[in-house]
Amino acid sequence: MTVLWIIIGIVIGAAAGITLAYTLLKKQLTKSGREALKKAEEDGELLKKEKILQAKEKFLQLKADYEKTVNERNQQLASAENRIKQKENTLGQKMEELNRKTAENASLKETLNKQLQAAAQKQKELDSQTAIQKAKLESIAELTSEQAKEQLISLMQDEAKADAMVLIKDIVDEARNTANLEAKKVVVNALQRTGVEVALENTVSVFNIENDEIKGRIIGREGRNIRTLENLTGVDVIIDDSPDAILLSSFDPVRREIARLSLQKLVSDGRIHPARIEEIVAKTKKQIEQEIAELGKRTCIDLGINNMPHELMRMVGKMRYRSSYGQNLLQHSKEVANLCATMAAELGLNPKIARRAGLLHDIGKVPDTEPEMPHALFGARLAEQYKERPEIVNAIGAHHDEMEMTTLIAPIVQVCDAISGARPGARREVVEAYMKRLNDLENLALTYPGVVKTYAIQAGRELRVIVGAEKVTDAEANQISFDLSKKIQNEMTYPGQIKITVIRETRSVNYAR
Repeated sequence: MTVLWIIIGIVIGAAAGITLAYTLLKKQLTKSGREALKKAEEDGELLKKEKILQAKEKFLQLKADYEKTVNERNQQLASAENRIKQKENTLGQKMEELNRKTAENASLKETLNKQLQAAAQKQKELDSQTAIQKAKLESIAELTSEQAKEQLISLMQDEAKADAMVLIKDIVDEARNTANLEAKKVVVNALQRTGVEVALENTVSVFNIENDEIKGRIIGREGRNIRTLENLTGVDVIIDDSPDAILLSSFDPVRREIARLSLQKLVSDGRIHPARIEEIVAKTKKQIEQEIAELGKRTCIDLGINNMPHELMRMVGKMRYRSSYGQNLLQHSKEVANLCATMAAELGLNPKIARRAGLLHDIGKVPDTEPEMPHALFGARLAEQYKERPEIVNAIGAHHDEMEMTTLIAPIVQVCDAISGARPGARREVVEAYMKRLNDLENLALTYPGVVKTYAIQAGRELRVIVGAEKVTDAEANQISFDLSKKIQNEMTYPGQIKITVIRETRSVNYAR
């Protein structure tokens, strides 16, 4: 409205100015000028009316806009007022609800306090009655509560132990029956498909001669021939009263073979003196080295093993002249290689890698120098030195648990090595060590209470323990069998496995007279 009144004022002022100017000019103009002035006056009047009309239109438009704005603001204020009223109503309802709940909670709290007080009173009465009953029970049983508790705990422990032993036995039996099913199949298939030799001599070679005259020629003047032979070969030549035989003694089978072949050539040639002995021994050493290399190469070809380093191949051939418990090392390694390949094929693994690892697993037993470490670790070092695959290196080093197994080939090699060494006829065992192992088995079982007799049977592969029926229960017999198996496993060294059978029986004996 203020802007509108300003515009109207401007229009009126302009009209007043025009009128004043017109009056002044009217006095000064002539007749012609008056006509022009009249025309101008008419034009001015038209212009004045036009401007007034425009001002009115502008005024009406501004008035309409202002009324529209005022109406919009009034509507917004009405809407806001309605929302505020609704919120006030809602808030009032919530306040009423809150007051109602507060009153209910106060009533509920009062009721709960009364119930707690009643419960506390009843608990006191119950404690009093419990103390009275406890005193009566102690007087009747003549035991204190602590003593009765100890007896109950002891009884429950015995029952729990017996139940646990039965459960353990069932679990172990089930695990063995299920887990060993496929393993037995694989082992049996591997054994059935592998044929090998039995034990051989390993420390002494016998050289047969035609007559005792040759003994004197071998000894030579003042023993120079035999000393030369012993110095060149490193073998003890034993010439005693044994007819038609000379003993060659050495822990190195290669040296024994060199000495035997050298003696054979010297006796056949007839010329036995230090220079000839030195010449023959040198030729024999060269011949043996060639035979070792050829034997290693032929073994790898027979087993289908390719790209074997020449030095490892030579060591494989050298195994022919080494034995362990009477079992030829090369035959043992070939057997293990074939078993590993068969078992790996049954398990879906690579048989070529398994066969190679099986052949090289005892490579540490035939070194050119004596290492100050176990043969398994030394063999792994040799294999690593000659760029063998990591899984083969791990299988060699871990087949006696002296290195952690990191591949599936390692346990296969370990199992096949045990199978080859534990099968009947594979190895010869010293009688004294064999008897000591059996005695240790029997004496170990006798340390358990209630054991009456023990018998080691089947060459120490089974231990039968007889317990007194009046001293040992069935649950305790199961416990003795389980504990004894763990103790033997941890304290003794033996090939294969040992079966522990605990026998408990009750015998009733009467006499008719």
